[in-house]
Amino acid sequence: MADPRIRQIKIKTGVVKRIAKEKIVYEKEVEQQRNRIQKIKDEGQDEHNIRKQEEVLQESLMMVPDCQRRLVKAFADLKSTLETEQDLKEHEDYITAEQVLKDAESQLPETD
Repeated sequence: MADPRIRQIKIKTGVVKRIAKEKIVYEKEVEQQRNRIQKIKDEGQDEHNIRKQEEVLQESLMMVPDCQRRLVKAFADLKSTLETEQDLKEHEDYITAEQVLKDAESQLPETD
């Protein structure tokens, strides 16, 4: 039977990967929505339509910090799991998890 610690590492790695990807998607969505609102304003469209699009933008903007918080938590969880399971260092899933942490690090908020 496979080591249950490896399964936990796989799950936590997937969580970090997914949340990091989700954050990127929301950031792109915010940028697209800003461009859409500017285009609508430039075309001089209905004020109601502009307000509705700005509401959509606000919803997307709220999701970015949410993803940020979840990513910080998942990142720390996976990192501490890897630190406690040093004996699995040679395992493929452990190495993958380390790479995912490295990739996700750029998505973490700047700390002072």
